[in-house]
Amino acid sequence: MTTPAADGFRMPAEWTPHERTWMAWPGPNPTFDDPDDLRLSRMAWAAVARTVLRFEPVTVVCGPGEAAEARVLLGPGVDTVERELDDAWMRDIGPTFLTNGKGELAAVDWTFNGWGAQDWARWEHDSKIGAYVSDLAGAKTYASKLVNEGGAIHVDGEGTVLLTETVQLGPERNPDWTKEQVEAEIHAHLGTSKAIWLPRGLTGDYPPPSSRLRSTRGYPHPGFGTLGHVDIVAAFARPGVVVAHHQPDPAHPDHEVTKEVIGLLKSATDARGRRLEVVEVPAPTALEADGHWADYSYINHYLCNGGVVLCGFDDPRDEIAAGIFRRLFPERTVTLVDARTIFSGGGGIHCITQQQPKV
Repeated sequence: MTTPAADGFRMPAEWTPHERTWMAWPGPNPTFDDPDDLRLSRMAWAAVARTVLRFEPVTVVCGPGEAAEARVLLGPGVDTVERELDDAWMRDIGPTFLTNGKGELAAVDWTFNGWGAQDWARWEHDSKIGAYVSDLAGAKTYASKLVNEGGAIHVDGEGTVLLTETVQLGPERNPDWTKEQVEAEIHAHLGTSKAIWLPRGLTGDYPPPSSRLRSTRGYPHPGFGTLGHVDIVAAFARPGVVVAHHQPDPAHPDHEVTKEVIGLLKSATDARGRRLEVVEVPAPTALEADGHWADYSYINHYLCNGGVVLCGFDDPRDEIAAGIFRRLFPERTVTLVDARTIFSGGGGIHCITQQQPKV
C-alpha cells in the first residue's frame, strides 16, 4: 500500500496560506452536559469562528438539525454542513491535510479512539469525521492505523515534527507500537524525517487525582484532557524557532514540567541540523481552574491567513503573550479571544480549528 510521503505529499506548516478553516459545533454530550455549559461553549466556538472569518473562509460541521441555530451565533459568512458528531474538537477528529506542490490535496485520516478511550469520551461518529471532511474538501484520503490526533503533532514544514511520549506511545492509544514504528508511520504520512520527542504534556491535560475532582459548580469534574497533546506545550513559529509554554510559578507542577521541556527543546536540532531557538511564553497567572491545576496556555494559538488567533484568559499576562506573538509575526494581526470556556472543556483555540492548506 502506498503512503502520502511516497506519493510526494507532506504536511505544510500552519503559517503557509490556507484555503479555509474547519471547525465542529458543540452539541449535547458529556463534555457539555450542562445546558449553561453548552450555551457558553457555543458562544465561545462562535467567537473563534467569527475571528478566523476575518482572515479566511470557515466551515463548521454541525450535528443533524443544528445548523440553523448555529448560524444565528456564527453570523453571516460562515459555511455550515450537517453530520453526526460526538464532540467538537476538529483539530483531533478532522483530517490532517497534505499538499504535493502540484496543485493536489490529500489528507491523513488517523485512527481516533476518544483520546485514549477515556471514560467520558464518545467517538462512534467522530471517528468518521476525518474521512468525511477530507471528502468534502476534495482531498485524496490516506487512512492510518496509528491512533493519533491533530493536536498531538506540530510540524515546521521542513521535515521536523514535535511529538509527546504519553500520546503516541501511551498504552491508551498504541500499546503494541514501538517508538520506531510510530516514527515510521508519522514520517510516512506527514512527509517528515525528524521527530523531536517530549516526555509529556501539561499537568492539567491528564485526569486529576480524585481529591481534586470537584469543579467550582459543585459537580464532579470528569478530568477532560488529551493525555499530553503537544500543541499546548510547544509549537513551531517558523523553521528553527519554537514557542514553548513556561510556568514561572514553582507552586504549579508545570513549573518542573516546562523546565524539562524547554531544556530538551534547547538541546534539540531539527531535520536540517539547526539548533532550535526557543521562545519562552509565560503561562497566565491563574494556577487553578474549575478546582484543578490550570493548563491555560498561549501556545494553543491558531495561525490563519494574515492573523494569529491567540487564547485570552482575562489575565495580566495576556498582553505580554500578545506582544511576543506580534514580534514573532509582525506581518500578522494578533487577536486575543477569551478561551477560558474552551479550556474548561479540555482544549483551546488550536484544538477547535483545523487548517486546509491552499494548493
